[in-house]
Amino acid sequence: MMTFDELLSLVSTKNPPRIQTDSRIVRDGDIFVAVRGTVYDGHDFIDQALASGAKYVVCESVTRDNVIVVDDCAEAAAILAQAAGGNPASRLTNLAVTGTNGKTTVAFLVRSCIRQAGEKCGLIGTVIYDTCSGHGSEAALTTPDCLTIVAAQKEMIKNGAKYMVIEASSHALDQNRLAQIAFKGAAFTNLTGDHLDYHKTSEEYLAAKTRLFAALLPEAIAVLNIESPEAEYIAAKTPAKILWYGIDKNADLKAHIESMDISGTVFALEYAGQSAKVRTPLPGRYNISNHLAAAGLCLAAGFDLETIASGLSALKVIPGRLEKLDWDGPFSVVVDYAHTDDALKNVMETLKPLCRGKLRVVFGCGGDRDRTKRPRMAKVAEEFADFVVVTSDNPRTEDPQAIINDIITGFEKEPAILYSDLRDTSDERRATKIVEPDRKKAIELAIAAAEKDDIVLIAGKGHETYQIIGTKKFHFSDKEIAGQCLKKLFANTFKHAY
Repeated sequence: MMTFDELLSLVSTKNPPRIQTDSRIVRDGDIFVAVRGTVYDGHDFIDQALASGAKYVVCESVTRDNVIVVDDCAEAAAILAQAAGGNPASRLTNLAVTGTNGKTTVAFLVRSCIRQAGEKCGLIGTVIYDTCSGHGSEAALTTPDCLTIVAAQKEMIKNGAKYMVIEASSHALDQNRLAQIAFKGAAFTNLTGDHLDYHKTSEEYLAAKTRLFAALLPEAIAVLNIESPEAEYIAAKTPAKILWYGIDKNADLKAHIESMDISGTVFALEYAGQSAKVRTPLPGRYNISNHLAAAGLCLAAGFDLETIASGLSALKVIPGRLEKLDWDGPFSVVVDYAHTDDALKNVMETLKPLCRGKLRVVFGCGGDRDRTKRPRMAKVAEEFADFVVVTSDNPRTEDPQAIINDIITGFEKEPAILYSDLRDTSDERRATKIVEPDRKKAIELAIAAAEKDDIVLIAGKGHETYQIIGTKKFHFSDKEIAGQCLKKLFANTFKHAY
């Protein structure tokens, strides 16, 4: 029977057999690795893979003549994939960011800084997979499987990239999808309530995040948020050098905010006795913290502070992250991906003091996901918003109204009113919390009610261009719906609506 080392030698040859983790696409001569995933376990499909012609099977528990038993199939798949692909990870400077919130913002900022230095940087994350080909592809998962990562890394190298930044999700870390990648730097943003449908406890959630840092080499750099209490735990588990960051804190890398309004923030970036000014279109302390995490990763990659500050300032928009619609009207409309109570609080806490009128929010919660955060999101919305519209997000296989019912239990001051129950416009004007399950109608309702100097925040989906109802995915973009609504309401008054 072949050993794993012999199989590794085989895939390192000039024309190696294909490696598959999906039994449905196995062909004659392939290697099938039985990876345990979030929904399915590859071990349940070994017979199907063999029937489809798999020549070799790698698994953890099945005993038969033509299989190779390993301790961790996810790690085995990553080792085989890297070897078969010519070890592309070893030819890139790899950077990673993890945390509940901020991963996408940090990844986009890192790429901007490296581009500012005249280099190419691939990006794998929630919004896009960018292999430096001139156009990115839509992301299916925040952190894909090892085969997708290897293919993307090979494409990055082919297109002249020397760097890669990747968002490391807790699911991916728990499932060891990033095995065989030596990271030069890894950043931690924060840890708040999310994904407990998968991890079950906050301790398991933190343990998954910590795996990224525990696997770092001693010469790597762990970029840690000094304002996050969980960072101390991570620091104790990593063999890497530590670079602490924080706003106005006694940290290695820090920021001092000079000004902030709805159009953006100006802050001083300080490191090792040097200081550089950054002007970013993103407001909010949490966003400045994200800038620091990105700066820390770029320092780990060897870039100087001036280049980093210039790169942070160069990025003008991050899809669905406090993205302000460009139109010439009397109020503002902002789209944000905030889909946890902490993220929603960060966004609303930022917008509230910048709002001269009323702060209006539209939000919902995803189905088949962590139910515990639903009432917490309502509580945050009630605390900061003057007008709340509760609607659907991606209900998936759950009843949309059941999700909404979970949400509205978090309201304390007064109940939410179903929009169809309002009798006339005077009722509508008095209501501060309205339920409209149809997300398109909810967005139209919030925008139609907006007045001079108001801010309308559409939260939860951000960059997403779809809505999942049942098991089907339908085209749906908060930005598009809001833009269409503005054009319809204000076409005769304003020259430009997004």
